[in-house]
Parts: sequence; C-alpha cells; structure tokens
Amino acid sequence: MSRKTYAIGDRIVLRAGLSRSPAGERTCRIVSLLPADHGEVQYRVRREGETFERRIVHSDIDTAESAVPVSCDSPASPGKAGSWLKPSSIRVGR
Repeated sequence: MSRKTYAIGDRIVLRAGLSRSPAGERTCRIVSLLPADHGEVQYRVRREGETFERRIVHSDIDTAESAVPVSCDSPASPGKAGSWLKPSSIRVGR
C-alpha cells in the first residue's frame, strides 16, 4: 500500500481537536519532513504570522480539508527540477 505524504510548501489544515482556533487559523505550511515516529510520517509546520514551528504527525492533518497530497510512489513531474547532484558529473582522481 502506498503511503500518501505531503511535500514541503504544501498548505494543510490541522484537525479541529488540536487547535482551539477557528478553521481559518488552523491552516499551516509544511516547512520540512522529519523522520518517521513509530511508522507515522512527521512534519514541521508553521502558521502564518507565527515565529515558531510545530512538529505534527500525519494523523494530525485534516485530510478532507487539506490539499491533495503527493504520493511517495509517483515519479517527479517533468517540469520540476531533479536532484542538484548529477552522478555523471563527479570526477574522481586516480
């Protein structure tokens, strides 16, 4: 089974129980992906206007209200740039 994850820069909505804020204030932007915690994907997120980041797990995201996640199994889009490191450009001295 493929695991759906969100990418850096995606806007997500936190579940209502995690925040005592109205729905508009539950919207966050994913800043980075963190190592899995007990098999569950972790994210570092930031709300608009806040100067700190929060750590959340995938189950903290309201998937019904958030944008469609990117599948881990899907290939990179042709329009997106690939890795900055190109193995064919590495030269090793003898």
